[in-house]
Formats: sequence, structure tokens, C-alpha cells
Amino acid sequence: MAALSPAERVLAAARYCGLTIATAESCTGGMVAAALTDIAGSSAVFDRGFVTYSNLAKQQMLGVAAATLAAHGAVSEAVAREMAEGALVRAGVTLAIATTGIAGPGGSEFKPEGRVCFAVRRIGLPVFSETVEFGAIGRAQVRQASTGHALALLLRAMA
Repeated sequence: MAALSPAERVLAAARYCGLTIATAESCTGGMVAAALTDIAGSSAVFDRGFVTYSNLAKQQMLGVAAATLAAHGAVSEAVAREMAEGALVRAGVTLAIATTGIAGPGGSEFKPEGRVCFAVRRIGLPVFSETVEFGAIGRAQVRQASTGHALALLLRAMA
């Protein structure tokens, strides 16, 4: 029997825990949602994905505060936390993951290419956020690594 993929493990854990999932994605552009929905039967726990690439989309779709964006920038744990909270509330789910970062090419001295901020929010628990520096490994690689990390955070939230 083949080992379960990370996405299959997330879905199995969510089924076991009786949780429903939403994603709020910026730099991953829906890749986390795609990884989950690639699995047959994912609709039992996966509700929806928000792809909020622009700041305006983050505000309109997830309720991210303009003041938070102005104070911290889109690539920040503060924004990731508000994205995860917004996805949880607006989708009416019990678990949400958010990603926002700089896949590249580009970046700056203060926000380098490969920096991705994550947040996960499970109903009844405080939001967890962290920043991962993947480095200038290339746009596709940053997005893929971010997707894998987001799935790992979802699993950890259900442990």
C-alpha cells in the first residue's frame, strides 16, 4: 500500500477530527486548494479557497484591514493572520490556512524573494503564524515549497 500524500493526510485528519477547511492564498495562487481538491472525496471537508492576490482582494474578500496592510505590508504575519481569520469566518469553516509572500523574482532588502508568511486558524484556538525564508530558489520552487509547508501546518493544527 502506498503512503498517503501530504494532502491525503490533511483530508484524512480533517475527516477524523470533524473539521472543514478553507484556504486564503496570495503567493500560492490557489495551489494549496488545488492540492487538496486533487484528491477524490475532498468535498467532504474542503469548503472553498480564496485567491486574494491584490491588497484590494484581501480587504474585500477576507476583511483584511487597510491599516494592517499600510502598517505591515501584504507580506507580513499580521496580514496572514487576518487572512486566516477572514477565511475561517467568511467561509464558516473550522480550519483555515493563509499564505502571503514574495515568490519572485524580485523582493527587497527588507522583504527578500522567498519570504512567505503563513497563518493557520482552528476554531476555538488562537491563530498561529510564522515566516519562512525559502530563499531565492525560483518562483515555481517557492510556490511549491509554500504549498507543502501550508499542508504541514494544517496537519500540525489537527495533531
